[in-house]
Amino acid sequence: MGSAIVESEILLTAQLSFLLFLQPILSLLLHDDTVDENSEPMPPSRPWQYWQPFVNVSITRNECSIVCPRGQANNLFQPILDKLPALLRKSVTISKEDYSVIVIGGEGLEAGKRVLDLTSPLALAGIPIFFITSYYSDYILVPFSARSTVISALEERGFVFEADANGDAGHMNHPTSPLLQSSRPRNGSTSSFDFPPIAGTPPPATVPELQTKTFKLLTRHSIAPLADDSIELVTCAGVKDSTASTSASNFSQGKLQLGLAKCLTLNPPPSFLSITLTDSESASLTLEKNLTSLFCNSGEDLLLGKDGPEQIAITLDLKDLPLESTGIVCGVASRLSDGMRGRVVGEVFNMSYLSTARAGHVIVSKEELEDVIEAFRGTEVGL
Repeated sequence: MGSAIVESEILLTAQLSFLLFLQPILSLLLHDDTVDENSEPMPPSRPWQYWQPFVNVSITRNECSIVCPRGQANNLFQPILDKLPALLRKSVTISKEDYSVIVIGGEGLEAGKRVLDLTSPLALAGIPIFFITSYYSDYILVPFSARSTVISALEERGFVFEADANGDAGHMNHPTSPLLQSSRPRNGSTSSFDFPPIAGTPPPATVPELQTKTFKLLTRHSIAPLADDSIELVTCAGVKDSTASTSASNFSQGKLQLGLAKCLTLNPPPSFLSITLTDSESASLTLEKNLTSLFCNSGEDLLLGKDGPEQIAITLDLKDLPLESTGIVCGVASRLSDGMRGRVVGEVFNMSYLSTARAGHVIVSKEELEDVIEAFRGTEVGL
C-alpha cells in the first residue's frame, strides 16, 4: 500500500479549501473502512484502535498537510480534487511519489540530539526526508525509490533492520533500531512539493559542512524562523490502559474521537493541530493547549501529558526552496544542537520536529524559545 502526501494551502482560499476537505479528513481519521460487514469487529487493544500503519494530519496557519495510504488519497481526496474549480485546484496537491515510513522509538536516544542523530546519515547521503515527532516515536518519511540507499545509510551508522515474515517491515530488537514500513512504488510525474530521490549535486561530507550549506540556502531565499509565542502547544497521547475492559476501551476511544472532531470542526480552523495515528500506538497529538478543553473533562484521564510544559512552534516556510534541496532538518538540528550547548542549565536541550508539505516546524519549550531563536542566528551565516 503506497503512502501519499496530500497538501492544501490555507492562504487566500483558506477557509473554503479546508472546509471542502473536512469530510474526507474526518472519514480518514474516524472510520475503519477495512472492516468486513460480515465479520465480527476486532476489539480495540487501546483507547484508539487504528487500522492503518501510519497517518498524519497537520493543520497550521499556512497549510493542511496529510500523510496517508495511497488508497485513501485516491478514494477520499482525489474525487473532490477532480471537481474543484481551476483556482481552488491549484491550491491542492497529491504527491505522485510514494514514501516509506521509518519508525524509531525514542528510548535509548539522547533527547537533545535525537533529531540530529536520526537525520544526519540520510542528509549526508543526499536523501530528502520528511520528519515527524510524535509522543512516543519519531517517523522519517523517505521516497520509496531511495529505500535501499536509506537502509544502507542507516546500517552504516549501527541501526539494525529485521524483516517480518512478508519482507515488508523491520522489527526493532534494540532501542535505537528503526522499524521500516514500506510502500509499493508508483509511476507518475513529480508534484509541486516532491523531491528527486537523490540530490543532483554531491552532499556535504560532514555535518558542520551541511549546517553551513543549509543556512546559506535559507538566507539566500530569505527564509527566517518565525515564532508566535501566543500559540502555546502541548504534545500528548491517548492514554493506553492494557487492563481496561473492551467496553471501557471503546468508551475512551469514542471520547478521543469526539474531542478530535470538535477540534477539526472549529470555525475558524485551529491554528496548529497535528495528529499521528498508527496501528501500534495510541493517538499522538501536538495541538494548541486551549484545544484540550474540547475533550471530555478537558482531557483528564484521557490525554497523557496534557499538563506538560508549554511549547512553541518555530516555523520555516520552505515553499520557495529549490526541489533539489536536502538536509534541511539535519542542518537545522545541528545548528540548534550547537547553539543550545551550555544554555540549558542542568538539563539537556530537547526539541521536536514536524515536517509538513511546505514547511518545517521546530517545537521547543516556551521557556527556551528566546535562546533557541538566538541559536538559530549562529555565529557565522545566520538568519
